Amino acid sequence: MPASYAYLGPEGTFTEVALRTLPEAATRELIPYVSVQSALDAVRAGEAEAAFVPIENSVEGGITTTLDELVAGAPLMIYREVLLSITFALLVRPGTELSDIKTVSAHPAAQPQVRNWLKKHLPDAHWESAASNADAARLVQEGQYDAAFAGEFAAARYGLQALETGIHDAENAQTRFVLVGRPARPAAPTGADKTSVVLWQRDDHPGGLRDLLGEFATRGINLMLLQSRPTGAGIGNYCFCIDAEGHISDRRVAEALMGLKRICLQVRYLGSYPRADLQPGDVQRPRLGTSDEEFVAAADWVARCQDGRF
Repeated sequence: MPASYAYLGPEGTFTEVALRTLPEAATRELIPYVSVQSALDAVRAGEAEAAFVPIENSVEGGITTTLDELVAGAPLMIYREVLLSITFALLVRPGTELSDIKTVSAHPAAQPQVRNWLKKHLPDAHWESAASNADAARLVQEGQYDAAFAGEFAAARYGLQALETGIHDAENAQTRFVLVGRPARPAAPTGADKTSVVLWQRDDHPGGLRDLLGEFATRGINLMLLQSRPTGAGIGNYCFCIDAEGHISDRRVAEALMGLKRICLQVRYLGSYPRADLQPGDVQRPRLGTSDEEFVAAADWVARCQDGRF
């Protein structure tokens, strides 16, 4: 039996479409799960080799369900990412007209991407959240809701028709998906990588976040995602999910992580992996004094000073 990848299902989700763009997906059994949590738990339990889940969209930022699951529980690691352009179709049972629609459903992350369209075309429709856009389509098929926002490709799978297509409030909207597995050695750097971590402060104090960000800034590392998430320990207690340009094998990224490990209560390393856009970022075009070669030269100078060879 081939190794399996879990993904946010059911069949017909944008997640499945994005997953099938990975060459290795053709050699894996692809198993849909009802939630991000259950897909990631399948990896933790050894029931799946990896899980493929959405983590960020260009309209609302980080997808909190996924971030929270990566923050808590047994550690997992990100190995790949995929960017997928997103546009929605309004799926209905055959014969349904726009004037018949009283209830609509989709994944919560879809709502901010179609809010203005809804206000203009279905201002009185009641929104109901679903576990995924494809699950919303299934619920429409079963008669629980009148319409679902999902990919047009899901219509045939659930016996529905696309009443409207090309729905989106923001041009060029994209969702970012990640392939998550159990912790292991990260893949070799490609020159176009990012590193993901979660940081917990030792205590709440003025300038605390600045201290964390300073470890990146002083080394010329650009941040691509910064999102706070509550720790559950009370109001005002947060951890920080961060994506930074570069790979842990880059000298300045490694030194930033060492600095964070010294000052943070906890650091959870979520992996270093190739960027989906293949852009090298500033790690390959560093500012003065922040290249790997300059870090090595500075460390060598300190060593010579310690030996009296300066």
